[in-house]
Parts: sequence; C-alpha cells; structure tokens
Amino acid sequence: MFDPEVNRRSFLKTAAGAAGALAVSGPSGAALSSKMIGIQVGAVSFVDEGTERVLDALQERAYVNTLFLAVFTYGRGIAGRQIPGQPLPDHGKQEYDLKFHGGNFATPHPQYYKNTVLAAKDTRAPDHGNLDILAEVLPAAKKRGMKTVCWLEDVFRTDLPNIGRLQERDLYGRNAETLCLNNPDYRNFLTGLVEDYARSYEVDGIMWGCERQGALSDALGATHDDPPIDPGNVTCFCQFCQDKAKQRGISVERARQGFLELEKFVRAARTGKRPVDGYYVQFWRLLLRYPELAAWEMLWTDSLREMYDALYKTVKAVKIDVPVGWHIWHNNSFNPIYRAEQDLHELSKYSDFLKIVMYHNCGGERMALYVDNIGSTLYGDLSKQGLLEFNYAVMNLKERSYDQIPYTGLSADYVYRETKRALEAVAGTHTSIWPGIDIDIPTETNHSKSTPQGTKEAVLAAFRAGAPGVLLSRKYSEMKLADLSGAGEAIRELKLAG
Repeated sequence: MFDPEVNRRSFLKTAAGAAGALAVSGPSGAALSSKMIGIQVGAVSFVDEGTERVLDALQERAYVNTLFLAVFTYGRGIAGRQIPGQPLPDHGKQEYDLKFHGGNFATPHPQYYKNTVLAAKDTRAPDHGNLDILAEVLPAAKKRGMKTVCWLEDVFRTDLPNIGRLQERDLYGRNAETLCLNNPDYRNFLTGLVEDYARSYEVDGIMWGCERQGALSDALGATHDDPPIDPGNVTCFCQFCQDKAKQRGISVERARQGFLELEKFVRAARTGKRPVDGYYVQFWRLLLRYPELAAWEMLWTDSLREMYDALYKTVKAVKIDVPVGWHIWHNNSFNPIYRAEQDLHELSKYSDFLKIVMYHNCGGERMALYVDNIGSTLYGDLSKQGLLEFNYAVMNLKERSYDQIPYTGLSADYVYRETKRALEAVAGTHTSIWPGIDIDIPTETNHSKSTPQGTKEAVLAAFRAGAPGVLLSRKYSEMKLADLSGAGEAIRELKLAG
C-alpha cells in the first residue's frame, strides 16, 4: 500500500510523468524516436540471435526505444518462437520450439511469494537453462538509451503444483484452466511477482495483460475465440466469488439459475432453434427475469479492476516513478459489452499507460469470427452483414463487408478511429495511450497478411490521431523484418527520429 504521508498531489504529478519518461532517448547507433516506440519481444529471440544483434535490428529498422520484454507467461502468444504450423520469419532459428514450456524468464526471489501456495521455484521457466533474461538484456538496452518494460500475462499451465487451488470454478463447480481474480493466493502471487521485478531489477515499467471477460459475455460467445466457450464452462463461481457476490447483495442461487437458463438458450440457438419471438427478445426476457446475470458480469469486471489497482499500488509503493499499465484485449474492438466494461477514464485512476490492442491486419479475420459467434446467439435474427453493419455503427467503425474483411484485414482508418476514441476517453488524466500495432500476427492460410505498407499506414494513423507512442505486437519472433521496417518508414516520414 502507499505510504499515507505521500501527498496525493505530489504522487499524481510524479505518476503523470512516469509513462512519458519511457520515451527518453540516449546514445545509440540509430537515432531513437522522440515518441515511445515499443516492441514486444520474448527471451527466445535473444537466445537465438544474440542480444546485440536483436537490439541492432530493432533500432535500425523501427527506431525502437522501449522493449516490452515477455518475462512471465506460459502462453505462445508473447513468448517462444513462431507458432508451429505458421511460416517461420526471416530471422531467428529456423525451427519450431515444440517443447515450449514458459513461466518466469527472470529469477524469482522467494521472499516475495510467502503469502501464496504457488511457489516461486515452480514458476521458473526451464526453456533456456539458467538464463535470466532481465539480467541479460537490461544492461545492453540501457547502454543504448533503450527502456525495458516487464511484460507479463494472465496465462498459466494446468500442471503447476497447487495450481488447482487458484483456478476458477465453472457453472457446475468444475475447475477451469483460468485463475480466479478473487482468490487471495492468486492476488498474492501477482503482487509478489510485480514487487519482485520492481525491487530486484532496474526496470523502466511493468505491463500486465488479462484477455478474459465475465460469464455473461462468454456464455453468449461475444468474442473472436474459435471455437467460442461452452456456456456451461463460464466462470467464476468459486467460493471467493460467491462470498463477494453475497457482500454485494447478489443472490448466488438466482445468478446460477439464470446462467443455467442462459445455457439452455445458447445451446438451442447454436442448433438453429429460433425462439417464438426471436433470439434478441428471448435474451432480454432472461435478463429481465434474472438481472443477476448482468450483476455477475460486473462482479467479474470489478474484480479485474481491483487486481489492476492492487498491482499498481504494489509497484508504486516500491518505486513511485516506475510506470505501470495494462494490455487491453482486442475484444475491445468487437464486443460492445466488453467495451462498456473497459471504461478508460475509470482505469486511468490506476494506469500510467494503456496499450489498446488495435491489430488491423488480423482484425478483419477476428471481427468476422466475432460476428459468427454472437450471430449464432444474441443476434441470431440478423444476417451476418446486417450484424456487422450494426456493430460498425455502435463501435464507430467504417470497414469492409463481412465477406471481404477476413481477406483484407481492417484499415488504417480503424487504427485512427480507435486511437482518437481512446485518447478522448482519458483526456484530462495522466494516462498515456499506446496503440498496439499488428505485425505478422498469424491468420488463416488464405486470409490477409501483413505488409510493409500496411504496417507503415497503421503507425502513421496512430500518430496522426495523436498517440504519444505505439507498441509493435505481438512478438518479434513472428515478425518479418521487412514488415517491421514499415514502422521505421512511418517514423522517418513523420520526422519523429533524430
């Protein structure tokens, strides 16, 4: 917690400058940008290519001045080499890491994990032996005037010792693979993890990502997941969540009954069994009868916000000038319910920065998947194109047709509009907005692929909308060098480097 003697006005002044401090440049072979130019990169790239060679490529091709180093994850989205089956890029080791494990790619210090059953030693990533990626990269980056942000995400293995005690429970009380935000062992592990990074290393920031949502949106299939979640597997209904619900005056039994009825609705809808009055009307009958459905969704969302707040305060109590922020899931561009939950002005209270995912190229494929998923439940009365047009209207987007977007991706105008919206949402706060730009995120074989020009146009759009920085995503180990260079072309054109 914060020292009560810290003056609030002084704290806010310090926090306001924290995110901006990431863009400070220094001596290097390539002139760094005056804006925050970040890239997400995992340990395997430095192991395969060598630290200095990777840093050379990032600076020379894209004027990168901030590394978002994947230090904790069990997922392939931000760590490891290219996803098996996808084309290998033109750098790095030309083979797949089929035995990827993941975990903590730095050195966990046990003193920070005393209040959790998830032992620090059990989370150490075995992929690269005893390599501590922070100890390896931090000194080399600092010599070049580059910043290093710890990038960690909410993705875990199911075979970790004691992990079952942290997992969410689904509608039927079964363990899920995801961990419960209200479980004190999980909260204590995460707060210990960020304290460890903040105290043990001279890092320049911390970013955590949680690509999840509540049971109502999940039950309806309101995501771009393929396939969408089973309505009987929605979470969380563990004892911690039930106790929290009761404290809020929410009837656990009525909530459970509502979700059981919603499960029946979704299963019938996915088989094409149209209710007498249609899908949309029938859903609203359920929601009006069981308002606990919406209350349970908000309970989950508030729990995520409380986790953000706890992590923010933990880091600030250690080093007040270390920026802390969050990765906001791509579902923010598709699902209006999820977007309503991502109140950026509210999040700004405990966010120095927000990386808003605006992946344009894979966004077309993902938008079409969202339409497929939600179009089979809540909006089953609409055609796919009609639903897409509705979504464009409520999300303030203007893109191509349902039949086209998987093959064209979304436009640079999408990046511009999303950047403007996010900046307006945090106006008057200290929070920076950093659009996440798609470079070679895998798509289906015949679908839209990244190009140097597409990368350039997306970066240009973000900066023209007023962004103070961009974050090149998802991970360097899947990016083609020419497509990465497209970002550098945009930076040169805007005269941001030098």
